[in-house]
Amino acid sequence: MKNRKDLTEPSYLPVAWEYRESIQEAIDRKMDGKIFFFNPNNQVDEVQGRTLKIEADAKDGDFLLTSSGERIRIDRIITLYGKVGAAYEEYNAFADACMDCLGGYEKDEI
Repeated sequence: MKNRKDLTEPSYLPVAWEYRESIQEAIDRKMDGKIFFFNPNNQVDEVQGRTLKIEADAKDGDFLLTSSGERIRIDRIITLYGKVGAAYEEYNAFADACMDCLGGYEKDEI
């Protein structure tokens, strides 16, 4: 997945300071582990590696560079070494989606 420029991604969304702070802490501490994120196909993906730096791209947004060569948009990170990332709420919405359904029943049948 080194650089998937050929795929269309959603527009970059600014990331709250607490997520940036969490990423910077991981960089400073040279943390290594799993990062879960939405890839350019909007599917959940994962990478194993150490965080190296945040790279700003004026056109496409800010990216996290990893020791495995991955370039992950920071607004698409679901979890970073087990800590919640900027895209966690979007991911969690998938799990809660069924809570809104009626399980095949009509309202008057419940």
